[in-house]
Amino acid sequence: MDKKLRIKIKEKIKLEIIKTEKVVLEYREMTKPIAPDCAIGRVSRMDSIVSMEISKSALRKKEEKLANLKYAEKQIENEHFGLCAKCGGAIPIGRIMLMPHSRFCVNCAR
Repeated sequence: MDKKLRIKIKEKIKLEIIKTEKVVLEYREMTKPIAPDCAIGRVSRMDSIVSMEISKSALRKKEEKLANLKYAEKQIENEHFGLCAKCGGAIPIGRIMLMPHSRFCVNCAR
């Protein structure tokens, strides 16, 4: 992989990290506990709890993505960057640009 392409990928990763960190903060705000003394009613409280659990699941996925992006940022100068962690084959540049946090080729990601 040439130096210009690595720089372009690194910029993409940095932008994705910034966007993902913002989303993580939003989800953390949405998953704060609801005070039991808050008078919102039983049905509304249950609805809020369900909504919070959905947000927690989304938060976990975004945190995982963020961790993978930070890992990719550290590994970009590694000679093995862009190779599938499972089969060792090259990950297509289109996939890397679309999902810079992906460590697997399309076949191995299934």
